[in-house]
Amino acid sequence: MGEGQFQVGESHLNRLNELDDELLKAVESGDGGRFKAALDALLGAVKEFGSPLPDESLEPSDLILPDAEATIDEVREMLRTEGDGLIPGLPN
Repeated sequence: MGEGQFQVGESHLNRLNELDDELLKAVESGDGGRFKAALDALLGAVKEFGSPLPDESLEPSDLILPDAEATIDEVREMLRTEGDGLIPGLPN
């Protein structure tokens, strides 16, 4: 959210799911420091493994991630909506 769109290949979904699991555990624990580290790691991996789409391109998105400034409560609400994590495609 707020960072534009990235295209990430399926070969990186396992790593993104691992990071998503860490984020889920951090939210469940209520540990703000652990949450921030997990969110930063997930967003960083998307930027590392993904290719940014041009700003003028508007493609359908498989997922929407919170921005780096999201609070633990905002992410908790997103997780309630999404179910077992934010990254679709593989079981967590």
